Amino acid sequence: MDWSAEAIETLRALWAEGHSTAEIGRRMGISKNAVVGKAHRLHLPARPSPIQREQAAASASSRPSAAPAVVSTPAPRPAAPAVVPAPAATAAPAATAVPPRAPSRAAAPPAQVRPFQRSSARSCCWPIGEPGTPDFRFCSAEAFAGKPYCLEHASVAYVKARDRREDAA
Repeated sequence: MDWSAEAIETLRALWAEGHSTAEIGRRMGISKNAVVGKAHRLHLPARPSPIQREQAAASASSRPSAAPAVVSTPAPRPAAPAVVPAPAATAAPAATAVPPRAPSRAAAPPAQVRPFQRSSARSCCWPIGEPGTPDFRFCSAEAFAGKPYCLEHASVAYVKARDRREDAA
């Protein structure tokens, strides 16, 4: 995009009004990334985080109108206490804070490792080590039915998208 003097002034005005980069892009008929790039090159002041902006607005609206508005950063949350499972001999309470989770991996015997190619189509083909080095090898455990990996490596290779998102944040 060619940035004319008029387009730059429009960008500066919309930026000063506090519009989001996406909104500025919509109003100017350009992409959000074009707005971000030009704002960076023009050294425009950084935008506050939308999350902190919403928290500040919510806290300001809940305060009495006579009090001055003070924006502060939220204090870090303390780490959640570790959940210790109840011993098997005692009965679990009817309602628990955290529902018990099924084990993520089935208990399988440790896989044997062999230094060369797979011996058959029924053995696990999970690579171990760096290819091209003398230590490179494949897992030799029996492959899980219909999969190229043993049960242990299949549990690592085949993860549902929902499970990955839970671990991300």
